[in-house]
Amino acid sequence: MENENFETFAIRTQTERTQFDEHSTPLYLTSSFIFQDAEDMRASFAEEKQKNLYSRFSNPNVTEFTDKIAKMEGAEAGYAFATGMAAIYSTFATLLNAGDHIVSCQSVFGSTHTLFTKYFPKWNIEITYFKAEDAENVEKYIQPNTKILYLETPTNPAIEVLDLEFFGQIAKKHNLIFIVDNCFATPYLQQPIKYGADIVVHSATKLIDGQGRVLGGVAVGREDLIREIYLFARNTGPAMSPFNAWVLSKSLETLAIRVEKHCENALKVAEFLESHPNVELVKYPFLKSHPSYEVAKKQMKLGGNIVAFEIKGGIEGGRNFLDKIKMCSLSANLGDTRTIVTHPASTTHSKLSDEERNEVGITAGLVRCSVGLENVDDIIADLKQALD
Repeated sequence: MENENFETFAIRTQTERTQFDEHSTPLYLTSSFIFQDAEDMRASFAEEKQKNLYSRFSNPNVTEFTDKIAKMEGAEAGYAFATGMAAIYSTFATLLNAGDHIVSCQSVFGSTHTLFTKYFPKWNIEITYFKAEDAENVEKYIQPNTKILYLETPTNPAIEVLDLEFFGQIAKKHNLIFIVDNCFATPYLQQPIKYGADIVVHSATKLIDGQGRVLGGVAVGREDLIREIYLFARNTGPAMSPFNAWVLSKSLETLAIRVEKHCENALKVAEFLESHPNVELVKYPFLKSHPSYEVAKKQMKLGGNIVAFEIKGGIEGGRNFLDKIKMCSLSANLGDTRTIVTHPASTTHSKLSDEERNEVGITAGLVRCSVGLENVDDIIADLKQALD
């Protein structure tokens, strides 16, 4: 498409129209596709022609969704998965061999942390974490067998912001594959490939869907790396369903306008929380009090929809806050039209020791708020009555 404006290609990137001249892309609920003759079938399987073969690894709806994300991120190619964790696992499983080493920021999504610490050691793959405040010294963690530099920014759930340009230069200098989980920012707010990322992964379940309906994941980036990920996924089967791809592709048509409003609401919520006497600390990338405010302003268009804050009273203070919430949802998801609050220390990370929680930035009174699209006065009123 000639027009390179984000909102336009989010809406106008579509599969070729069928003989029915539909305006909106139809849903291709089929497990397989047919061939005209033996030569058509041979050439298709030999990849001499671009043709859908089988929906485990090629389907028009999935292709449309993947093409949109690749364009949005400025990537050469992409592949879509059933979930965000399928995208993360498949990417690592494709690119790593026994004996390899990963350097990663310490604050990562819980399931990613579990992959790194419980499963990868079984295959003699090691992980070294660095803290956000020690990011400038990351080179001291790089070993001769380091293959991947991995980070989230903003991180989940500590809302740390890491300098993509800095890490892109480090990865290039040491010939590392640089992978970024861009889930919290979405391609609308931040494009890590501009700063040297080789692969960008997303849980499309979050802001990309934006309405808490379907699961999905995607990896986009360098064509040679995505080709290897495609071959791994083709043979292991973590496929995105055509229905979910169809829903997610429609969601992308409104991504820009939704994310703008999410961010506008989130900044107002963060400013309110900073002024509340029962809140000790607020973390939001576009608050001037955020330690990486200048970095966030440099690499993000807006601050995202996730606000983290520390309630006075520790774990009991957090539990009490959840019990008092009336309108906002208590849920493990984020990036929904509905505002969601979670208290990791008493729920998602309750099985960890205090020391382990503190290591990944989860303090006793930390609350994560995924700010939705309700009227911001109503969101603030509910948070206020629960805090009061």
